[in-house]
Amino acid sequence: MSTSTTSRAVIEQLVREQVYASMGLAAPKSAPNELLVNISARHCHLTQAAVEALFGPGHQLQPMKDLYQNGQFAAKESVTLIGPRSRIISNLRILGPCRNLNQVELAYTDAIALGFEIPVKMSGDIAGTQGGMLMGPHGYFELKEGIIRAQPHVHMHPDDAAFYGVKHLDVMKLKVLGALGMTFDNLVVRVDPSFKLEVHIDTDEGNACGLKPDTFCELTR
Repeated sequence: MSTSTTSRAVIEQLVREQVYASMGLAAPKSAPNELLVNISARHCHLTQAAVEALFGPGHQLQPMKDLYQNGQFAAKESVTLIGPRSRIISNLRILGPCRNLNQVELAYTDAIALGFEIPVKMSGDIAGTQGGMLMGPHGYFELKEGIIRAQPHVHMHPDDAAFYGVKHLDVMKLKVLGALGMTFDNLVVRVDPSFKLEVHIDTDEGNACGLKPDTFCELTR
């Protein structure tokens, strides 16, 4: 699920230009890129070794759907995550391409259902985190660590970072309007030339703020 700010942003920019013009001033520059806020459902990232353990020697992930960030995709393959006392989540989607570490990203309610206690972490920061067992059609793969709740974050191209006046790993606020409007105070900035402007929150967070395709959101310092 996502929300686009295009229509309202265009209207606001036109009004802003008129107001500043009446004052004899130049209107501030509009954002270089449209803001997209996406709900990231539970998923996992796997190494090639893990994929082969779960799906068989030489198996390659098969793209099912391209994601918003360039080169990223939801794979056709999914696995079962086994928690304490044999509680499971089936159809845990794998996101590709393969990475150099294994990581499962869950929402808080997912963790409760499985019997896990998981920390809020940035992607890749898995040292000392909860482990678990994955099951695929070919076999099992044990995660020694890597089960987390992802820190809400925003992907930015350097042009976006310059516009917002932030740098990599700075913290911003995401203001979500609407009937259940709220502000996320600890949105971590991730900057890379390959990134497109996109906020990621999990399903619990998206449900809590009532995020819909037409929900207006804005980034602030």
